[in-house]
Amino acid sequence: MSVTDRGPEVDLRGRLGKHPASIYYLMLGSTLFLLALGMVMVWSASAIDSLRDTGGSTDLFMKQVLFGALGLIGMFIATRLPTTTVRALAWPVLLIALGALVLVLIPGIGVSVHGQQNWIELGPFRVQPSELAKLALVAWGADVLTRKYRRVMDWPTLLIPIVPVALAMIILVVMEGDFGNAMILGIILAGMLFAVGAPLRLFAFMGAAGLAGVALMSVGAEYRVRRWTAFLDQDADTLDGAWQVTQGMYAMGTGGWWGVGIGASREKWGTLPAAHTDFILPVIGEELGLIGTLTVLALFGVLIFSVLRLAKEAPDRFVRLLAAGVGTWLIIQVITNVGAALKMLPITGVTLPMVSYGGSSLLPLLFGIGLLLGAARRYAAQARDETRDVGVA
Repeated sequence: MSVTDRGPEVDLRGRLGKHPASIYYLMLGSTLFLLALGMVMVWSASAIDSLRDTGGSTDLFMKQVLFGALGLIGMFIATRLPTTTVRALAWPVLLIALGALVLVLIPGIGVSVHGQQNWIELGPFRVQPSELAKLALVAWGADVLTRKYRRVMDWPTLLIPIVPVALAMIILVVMEGDFGNAMILGIILAGMLFAVGAPLRLFAFMGAAGLAGVALMSVGAEYRVRRWTAFLDQDADTLDGAWQVTQGMYAMGTGGWWGVGIGASREKWGTLPAAHTDFILPVIGEELGLIGTLTVLALFGVLIFSVLRLAKEAPDRFVRLLAAGVGTWLIIQVITNVGAALKMLPITGVTLPMVSYGGSSLLPLLFGIGLLLGAARRYAAQARDETRDVGVA
């Protein structure tokens, strides 16, 4: 086939890749693939812990299936919500999230797990309010910044009320002992301010304040000091602070190109802590190999690319800011989780989005993606109608 013969085919692929509808399909496809892969890996990685804790090897997996089903229902509902409804709901959701963050600190209501009092027990389930806070900050922040857009260079107008409210959220999450999610909330705030065109000097100030906060929180808890020691000292005691990350690296290293096979991981048999939550990536690397790990990262790349495309191209400013917030949320959470698993960042206890076990992290994120899917579908329909109008003219 000559170069001229390939021309129309290449041109067609280029147009399909740039078409507004491609945002919707790339976002939906990558989300569903990640969710399906996560279900399979939770089934494999959680079997031993589930058998030990509940007596049934599939109990945790069945809970995750329930979370996934509820998440898909929520995502579908979110795709049907018009922008005006989402903006009207932003304030109530924010107040609910703030109320839940306060409740979790009350003795007898909040439940402490691994030294962090950031859970509320509801029957057989535990809810983590800091995960809802991410969605609340994104939706409410997008609404507030949309209203203030024409005055963004006026610092007092820009910073109030979004910065005080976000700071209150971060402080409440820090009081729970949850450093990872507090950091993510701060970076989501920075990402949305960057998207709206905030002055660059603001980010220098926020970065300095963030580094000071990290330093204070790190020295304030012994287990965080051990995590930093394990990260900074490659020869740290593998039986203490470096145990988890060392076992994770062992798992990644034994997978080879194609892995040992689904269900055949050896590290999940009690050697690797949090194998089905924070450290599910090493299990993926062990069972599916380098090819499987790169596939997961590629799917995240496609999802983030489609979200950022919507943040750039959507005609509605609120949608652009909403996409910027969700995109920042995904980017920092993936980087933090993968970086910790590969010993490139300190361990912060952050889950791998849509892949790790847990309904508290899965449901708000799927709802947020559903909001973007609905906006992407409306954007594609608007572009199609405009093309038809031009054709008729």
